[in-house]
Amino acid sequence: MAQKHPMAQPPRKPDPQKKSGSKASTVITLSTIGIVAVAVIASCAADDDDYAEISADCVNLDSRLSDGSYEVVDEEYCDDDRYHGSHGAYGWYYGGSRSGTRVLKGSTVRPSDVGIVSRKGTVIQSGGFGGRGGSGG
Repeated sequence: MAQKHPMAQPPRKPDPQKKSGSKASTVITLSTIGIVAVAVIASCAADDDDYAEISADCVNLDSRLSDGSYEVVDEEYCDDDRYHGSHGAYGWYYGGSRSGTRVLKGSTVRPSDVGIVSRKGTVIQSGGFGGRGGSGG
């Protein structure tokens, strides 16, 4: 008589109470959820970087010359409410070209659809949604 290999086992009969393919469908479902979650997160992260960013300078709004340029002053003047009013109006000047202590070719009107950062790195407005500081004009 032929001897059976010690590892040889008779074929298993399927368990009638166990659903066929349940592990496979669970793996597919979990994989699909994971892929969708990663796609949504990646899309949201990409949307955060889809805005333009411009620079801003704090200016003395009373110092406008005929060429349209303004005198650039320290940022603290635009961050502090005590400097606004009739004795020195200071405000942010957005997107201008700076030449020495003057800036021109920008605007005192705050754009709403961009990120705004001062030349010193202070975030004035992130991604077009709110911000801080005065509009200056």
